[in-house]
Amino acid sequence: MERFIDAAPGVRLWTEDRGDTDASPMLLIMGAQASGLGWPDELVDMLASRHRVIRYDHRDTGRSTWAFDQRPYPLSQLAEDAVTVLDGLGVERAHIVGMSLGGMLAQLFIADHPDRLLSATLIGTSALSTIPYIQPDGTRIPPEELPGIAPDLLEMWSRPVVDLGLEAELERRVEHWRILGGDQLPFDAEYVRALERRVIEHTGHYATSTAHARADASDLDRTEQLAGATVPTLVTSAPAEPVSPPPHPDHLAQAIQGARIIEIPGMGHALPPEVHTPLVAAILDHTTRH
Repeated sequence: MERFIDAAPGVRLWTEDRGDTDASPMLLIMGAQASGLGWPDELVDMLASRHRVIRYDHRDTGRSTWAFDQRPYPLSQLAEDAVTVLDGLGVERAHIVGMSLGGMLAQLFIADHPDRLLSATLIGTSALSTIPYIQPDGTRIPPEELPGIAPDLLEMWSRPVVDLGLEAELERRVEHWRILGGDQLPFDAEYVRALERRVIEHTGHYATSTAHARADASDLDRTEQLAGATVPTLVTSAPAEPVSPPPHPDHLAQAIQGARIIEIPGMGHALPPEVHTPLVAAILDHTTRH
């Protein structure tokens, strides 16, 4: 079921429900500039075998309102939008799964609205915490000294996006996902191209939003709140991750009280079919525990 939820005057968010409406709710939170359709249908349906799964479009993505230039907002507002989605759908508490920026928004959820959560799963993200990472030998590394984003990805992000038509934009997106996916799993360009065609059809155009990159990110530190967290949290570790490479997942698990960590073999910063089964198994094991 699809519906729109009013998040603020002049701002509407597209949402979709899948699965048994009486099952425990699960909210999927996608990354920056990414529509809710960034969660592949096959993966959503696997999760919906046990949950009422909700995915949605952030502001300035998909079918939700694109109005950043008229109504700028901080990144933290996107976490409040996630709360608004639960409110609008009448969900008191939910499991949440956040990927990339969505994992950061999930951390804000853990810190600021723990009473609304049953559990949290964090994928491909870094800690909103200033605590040092403690290596197995006891060495302490400040977060700012942990490995950064892969150089080839930074180089691609530095290029201006030029409108050369739909097919050229699809090729650009396919190349982007090739880099994001890492080098440990086979890359299926046609699978990615079909996924992006569906995202474009869903959105109604192929323009690329830069709103989330321009939004104020100065109010994201939640060191103290995460250290005292009460929400059961699972952190996934991806060995081929180019955005938040190891040991970022280990640091994240140290930053959040009681967090568990599990590795998804071969995974990068993407959701190809090869990772669906192990990732869903890890998520459902976690939600069943809680």
